Amino acid sequence: MKGIVLAGGLGTRLDPLTRVTNKHLLPVYDRPMIFYPIQKLVQAGIEDILVVTGGNHAGEFLRLLGNGREFGLKHLNYTYQEGEGGIAEALGLAEHFADGGPVVVVLGDNIFSASIAGPVARFREDPRGARLLLKEVPDPERFGVAELDGDRVVAIHEKPESPPSRFVVTGVYMYDQRAFDVIRTLEPSRRNELEITDVNNRYIGWGDLRYEILEGWWTDAGTIESLYRASGLVAADATGGPASSPASSPGQEGNGVG
Repeated sequence: MKGIVLAGGLGTRLDPLTRVTNKHLLPVYDRPMIFYPIQKLVQAGIEDILVVTGGNHAGEFLRLLGNGREFGLKHLNYTYQEGEGGIAEALGLAEHFADGGPVVVVLGDNIFSASIAGPVARFREDPRGARLLLKEVPDPERFGVAELDGDRVVAIHEKPESPPSRFVVTGVYMYDQRAFDVIRTLEPSRRNELEITDVNNRYIGWGDLRYEILEGWWTDAGTIESLYRASGLVAADATGGPASSPASSPGQEGNGVG
């Protein structure tokens, strides 16, 4: 099982902070943002990790992370995404790294409290299809929303006016090798990006997508407000003090590579 962290894009929603660095190198409480998804993967037992970078400051990742020794890794892999072609395009760059095997993907600006060791272990035991982590939020209309029928996801709707549920797709995805076959067939959306929602809906069409609910709090750190919120939540966990509101922030599309 291999891990992929998507940390490209220009981070324009965090301007002017991102004029001089990549958004995933900004601090969330006491660590750079990129540390959190890498640590989640390592804690889940994944030792072979690829970081997909982008923008004008990709070299800073190498200076900061090196070969991954700080995380207990023997080696850390890197690749580069040109432009802002979307989450699915960024994932497609990892096909050579996946080498036909299953992957766990985490968006580089998703910050959450729970371990993903359990979901990863269950996917490792049965690495077919796709597995998503969902989270119930008070404002699902701002996200990719899962339409549920019992224990099945029957569709994912991107930012719907009338959400079919309060459960949204977080930035943690697990796929078998067919994800890369799907990505090669995708056409750019109206945003001129390859959308990860289209990949997920293809798995739904095959009847091969499963989900679990992510425990604890979850947010992204892709805007000024959510970056501040993420720091407060991490600080509260670290110090045992009160946290700011854990309301979720912009989710599936536009995170990690936007």
